Amino acid sequence: MKPIETAHLIPVVESKLIDLLRSLNAGEWDLQTVAPAWTVKDVAAHLLDTPLRKLSRVRDGYVATPAPQITSHDTLIAYVDRLNREGVEMYRRLSPKVLISVMETVSREYVDFHQKLDPMAEAGFGVSWAGEQKSLNWFDTAREFTERWHHQQQIRLATSRPGIMTRELYYPVLDCFMRALPFRYRDRPGKPGTHLRFNVSGECGGSWFLHHDGDRWVQVESAEGSRLSEVTIPQEIAWRIFTKGIERKAAEAQVTITGDRDLGSHVLSMVAIIG
Repeated sequence: MKPIETAHLIPVVESKLIDLLRSLNAGEWDLQTVAPAWTVKDVAAHLLDTPLRKLSRVRDGYVATPAPQITSHDTLIAYVDRLNREGVEMYRRLSPKVLISVMETVSREYVDFHQKLDPMAEAGFGVSWAGEQKSLNWFDTAREFTERWHHQQQIRLATSRPGIMTRELYYPVLDCFMRALPFRYRDRPGKPGTHLRFNVSGECGGSWFLHHDGDRWVQVESAEGSRLSEVTIPQEIAWRIFTKGIERKAAEAQVTITGDRDLGSHVLSMVAIIG
């Protein structure tokens, strides 16, 4: 699978984020988002906290408090959830005007950091939801891009603002999310020489494939062998499925599955975020 290029898109999403936050009225900051525990203000606080942590830890090599021993994916989730909670509690105290002002400065440094990285060098963190303990910078940057995109989209959904569900910005998000497929299907049985097809319908979507090579499911660029299952997900809910932003039963009602339904529906439990 080819690397996903997103470093050039981060300034686009960051600019749209600043414009979005500036457009919010006082009442909109308190609206509930699809993230169960977070309002619009909370999501904005999270979008300020995470790049500050990234710049401090990876760019500057600064560790204020050593991380606890990570012995499993569950302990990683618990640790990240704690950091996220503490960050939101801290930055939700800022007024919207101050939050936006600080966000502008942080966004410039965050963009500069990602654009100067060697995409083929080893990243500071592996993309754990794709099953990687070590990842290349292009994948880590793409993961960061999906974070910036989907949290901004949560604010847009809550405040009825359009703007970033475009093919230029949304397709790379979907492409990155779909890199979790082999890890998600690692324990699912398959027949050698068969494939699974996953579609996201709409102008921003596409198709992704898993091929069973006799030992495991591997991701390939196009269909190989006979098809066991095909899943089609509307683009409007695809990002919400993979970021825990929609109940599974509600998602199933809008998804089409042909062939092996049990095998196909397994994708609906795929999560492309930590937490």
